[in-house]
Amino acid sequence: MVFSTASFVLMNAFLKYLNRIPTFELVFFRSLGSLVLATIFLLRHKINILGNHRKLLILRAFLGLSSMSLFFMSIKYLPIGTAVSLRYLAPIFAALFAVVLLKEKLKHIQWVFFVIAFLGVLILRGFDVTMNTTGLVLVLVASVLSGLVFVVIRKIGKGEHPLVIVNYFMFMGTILGGLLAINVWKQPQGIEWLFLLFLGVFGYFGQLYMTKAFQMAKTNLVAPLKYIEVIFTICVGILWFGETYTFWSILGLSLIIAALVLNTLVSNKH
Repeated sequence: MVFSTASFVLMNAFLKYLNRIPTFELVFFRSLGSLVLATIFLLRHKINILGNHRKLLILRAFLGLSSMSLFFMSIKYLPIGTAVSLRYLAPIFAALFAVVLLKEKLKHIQWVFFVIAFLGVLILRGFDVTMNTTGLVLVLVASVLSGLVFVVIRKIGKGEHPLVIVNYFMFMGTILGGLLAINVWKQPQGIEWLFLLFLGVFGYFGQLYMTKAFQMAKTNLVAPLKYIEVIFTICVGILWFGETYTFWSILGLSLIIAALVLNTLVSNKH
């Protein structure tokens, strides 16, 4: 999980550095790199690349692509650490959707954690005068869609190899991202080419090592480590991009992350 987190932190940093590159061009390069690596893995191991639940796989890919595009857009308006923190509201939305769509039940204490997390969002919006409303809306909608992704994946269950699910997502991202980027394309310059390549590479290894971590250890042990990404990303934002955080933004983000970690520990405790 530490390797996974480091990979995602680097990917986030490259996204922020590539701020002048249009969103769908970023989506295209992010998807292309992972698509190539995932496809090679599936073919080498003779895994059915088309999968068994094709309608659900297409739905998951569409929701994931929409969420990723909105998240990439939000980075252009928000400090990278803030955007990553708010994106992690997705498990809360996933839990709420699971209650409605999958008839799952939540523990009473989890509702308390959800209220604390949304209180953190309200503090960010209400007290942090530096908070950009457009960026906030974009990343919150991205989190809602990501929550739906979790529900669809749960519906798919263990009937698909994880990289088959990822491959559908990356294939759609490559095709649609490439088509939508044509009219707004900006030619990368110098080191931007390398960073665009790294988007897909680090994104792929981030997902791969995260999957391996959950396969090797109990969820309640490794899942909280994922939130280290927020701390590392905030540090990268401050040290590399000179981003600043107010008292209210730190308070709001702290409430969100604390609530999410506690919810993860409780939801996976039997």
